[in-house]
Amino acid sequence: MSERIVLAYSGGLDTSVAIPFLAEQTGAEIIAVAVDVGQGGEDLEVIRKRALACGAAEAVVVDAREEFAADFCVPALQANALYMDRYPLLSSLSRPLIVKHLVAAAKEFGGTAVSHGCTGKGNDQVRFEAGLSALHPDLKVIAPARDFAWTRDKAIEYAESKGLPIDVSAKSPYSIDQNLWGRAVETGFLEDIWNGPIEDVYDYTADPAVPRDPDEVVITFTAGVPTALDGRALTPYQIITELNQRAGAQGVGRIDMVEDRLVGIKSREVYEAPAAIALITAHMELENVTVERDLARFKRGVDQRWGELVYDGLWFSPLKYALDAFIADSQRQVSGDIRLTLHGGRAVVTGRRSDASLYSYDLATYDTGDTFDQSLAKGFVELFGLPSKMAAIRDRRVQG
Repeated sequence: MSERIVLAYSGGLDTSVAIPFLAEQTGAEIIAVAVDVGQGGEDLEVIRKRALACGAAEAVVVDAREEFAADFCVPALQANALYMDRYPLLSSLSRPLIVKHLVAAAKEFGGTAVSHGCTGKGNDQVRFEAGLSALHPDLKVIAPARDFAWTRDKAIEYAESKGLPIDVSAKSPYSIDQNLWGRAVETGFLEDIWNGPIEDVYDYTADPAVPRDPDEVVITFTAGVPTALDGRALTPYQIITELNQRAGAQGVGRIDMVEDRLVGIKSREVYEAPAAIALITAHMELENVTVERDLARFKRGVDQRWGELVYDGLWFSPLKYALDAFIADSQRQVSGDIRLTLHGGRAVVTGRRSDASLYSYDLATYDTGDTFDQSLAKGFVELFGLPSKMAAIRDRRVQG
């Protein structure tokens, strides 16, 4: 049997060209694997047939939208994952899921190598290859765009020479990656970081400056998992899909930032993540209501490190697994409802309720009925400030 290479296939120009190119370069049979993570676009069956028409020996398509929402977006939500405190991980969440299905296909079809379309300049090469190393360290990796200096011009020329069934005439001025959790846009005029994004850049969100009526939504969480909208029980996939529509219609989730890439360069990115921003906003507020102070303080550091690990492609790393366990335990009491007003590009919390709430009206109120014993405060304050007081006395004595 010929050697078999499992290709992460999107249906676009670069990965369609990779099928005959890899076959020619290696003499191997190509197994194309396309994974639907809610990126939209063409039907999976159309993509499968195109892969076969381009010369793939086998073509596998996977509808992983529910899996992506439940097993990748929900953990990111529970970690309040915002890289550099702003960016709700998008591409870096989908890559480990795709890797998982590439490895499954390699095992099913006897693949000895995996190929992806990433360049040597971005983060995704690391995410694919670090994941593959963790799940199937014996697989070789081939990256045509990186390893063979494969440019778009070469790809178009090759596709035309082979008569591949793909439209190579239309070229977006941007590089776009999108999935259920959001949309990332870069390159083109955005590479000049003084240029502001124009409305053309956006697809998931409407212009937040256009006057419209606000949208109020109540999000229900059960142990940190979103389980209902406005009292309607839904799956995480259904909730994310609906909030992408509703929050997107209000312009929620637009982010324009310069970020630190793993490979050491800074990159200007424009993101749209309406559902992600709405859900993280709601989840963080429910944690404020239900999570004890010291646990909450410690978790903020864990959340940041979790996001960095996932951004860096270490979804399958020992530290990530350990942090998963901590975060999962922290979510045991994160149940209740959060009311959000979606309007003018913002998701604003306007109400909270939870049977697991640590908020006590009787302790918090300044009105009649206050049960907080203020007579205890004087001694507490004296003891709390005692270490700083003693240090100040010491410093004054030593300094003469």
